[in-house]
Amino acid sequence: MTQHDSPSLPAHRPGASRQAPGAPEALDDTGPSRETRPWMPALLYALGFLTVYLLAVCTPWGQRAENALFGLGEQGGEEAWIYPLSGSAYGSTPLPPMELSAKPTVLVGLAVIVVLTLVRRCWRQGCAALGVVILATGGKEVFKSAMPRPDLVGAPENLLDQGFPSGHTVIPAALTLAAVLVVSPRIRPYVATVGVLWLACIAAASATMGGHRPSEVLGATLLACACYGLATWLLPPAAESGATRNPRALPVITLTLALAVALVSGARNDTLTRTLVSAATAFICAALVWYAAVGRPAPTARRTRPALD
Repeated sequence: MTQHDSPSLPAHRPGASRQAPGAPEALDDTGPSRETRPWMPALLYALGFLTVYLLAVCTPWGQRAENALFGLGEQGGEEAWIYPLSGSAYGSTPLPPMELSAKPTVLVGLAVIVVLTLVRRCWRQGCAALGVVILATGGKEVFKSAMPRPDLVGAPENLLDQGFPSGHTVIPAALTLAAVLVVSPRIRPYVATVGVLWLACIAAASATMGGHRPSEVLGATLLACACYGLATWLLPPAAESGATRNPRALPVITLTLALAVALVSGARNDTLTRTLVSAATAFICAALVWYAAVGRPAPTARRTRPALD
């Protein structure tokens, strides 16, 4: 081999660490490229949100199907098992964010996100988490005001209010997705589990007590997931290398518990059909948030081949 025939070397990239031969592989803090954090999930959630709205709210058969649920059983939520925790009963304390506890729940959630951001010094993730909550809750109000519910089937006056998407459901969904952005990767799956169970309870309760239709509950969850997908796409690639894999049994345990919580929270004494529809809707919401938060592989720091001098 002549002096001009040198062995090929790995291509140098800016930011790559220089190490001596034989040293352990380095962690490239630049992280994966934007292709590993695609915009497709945010788009799919947004399209799902619009599809649910168009089918359930803007078609006569969609309105008839959901309005028929209110004719099953007694009017109101007194027959629901979760009624004593809803805040509707005189002197009862509502389960957050039911009834008047909605705004305090959002404020407390935002304060917790700020504290976690300051403690962990994850400034970008903290801003993204705040953006998820503000965009989801604010977007719900804007959509309700801009898109009134059309009356396509001559429904009674009490069924003409625009409730799409559900404000009570969007709060636990948005706060759960925001929390997974700022907590440590090691506890992220467990935080998501707690949030998913909370969401399953609130979503089922909102549907079974008559405060919201199933489409309104599902639309709120899709809106929160779309905001989360947008935030994670706009975030720079994660440079944190401490992420751990989810325990294999955790998804099964979480979704099984979510189904049980949805069934109990959606149960009514007077109608089985409404119970099952409410529970199924809540379970779908829980599954959507679980998949959005931890279902896809979390981005970690990328390993690079050692650069030789």
